Amino acid sequence: MLLDGAQIVLVKTRFPENIGMAARACVNMGCPGICLVEPERWNREKAAPLATPKGQSLLDNVLVSPTLAQAVGSSSLVLGATARTGGWRQALLAPAQAAREVAAALARGENVSLVFGPEDRGLNNEEITHCQRLVTIPTDAAASSLNLAQAVLLVLYECANAVRAVRLSHTDKSGLAADGRAVNAEEQERLMTTLKEMLLSLDYLHGDNPDYFLMPWRRMFSRAGLRRHEYDALMGLCRQVRHKLGQCTRKA
Repeated sequence: MLLDGAQIVLVKTRFPENIGMAARACVNMGCPGICLVEPERWNREKAAPLATPKGQSLLDNVLVSPTLAQAVGSSSLVLGATARTGGWRQALLAPAQAAREVAAALARGENVSLVFGPEDRGLNNEEITHCQRLVTIPTDAAASSLNLAQAVLLVLYECANAVRAVRLSHTDKSGLAADGRAVNAEEQERLMTTLKEMLLSLDYLHGDNPDYFLMPWRRMFSRAGLRRHEYDALMGLCRQVRHKLGQCTRKA
């Protein structure tokens, strides 16, 4: 399929009919899979009519995950969709910008997750910490809320166009992954946890909400496109700093 390696992740979806329409959007744009995270109600029979005949096989293979972290764990690029801005939601991408990053990741043979929140409130602050990048669909200010399946379709449309553009450019893929495989979301989350522990030990992160002040670091590393050897070096650095701090504390 056109977007092989990509998956749509629907978090706490309320209505199976919206899952059916999202499945139809996936089939239309060549996205091979949907993963549900804690769906409020998942009923294939109710989803089926909205998926149309072409989407039935995709519904048959829907994955259900207990956590968002598990759902995106194997992805090197995780994009979350949001209608809200400000606060935790900085450096937002337009769909076309996000699509170019998706197309580049897929061309390197990496997995990509596109994450959408529940219909009534979208992704919360904790959920967006699992997203390396955030994408927002510009709308009229008087009506910023989109139907879930509409949002899925718009983002996938841009991704499909970007993948076609990459293929037309005849990019030589042989050298794209020469410096090692990309770090996936599970590994990046492990790095963020280790970095957070180190920064707390240094008293760099403080206050009642260290996760909020960690967000600039998350955004920086998500843009960096870390490779596995770089991840290993950073993990080693964090562990060494914490070890030295422990030695200093014992001597004191």
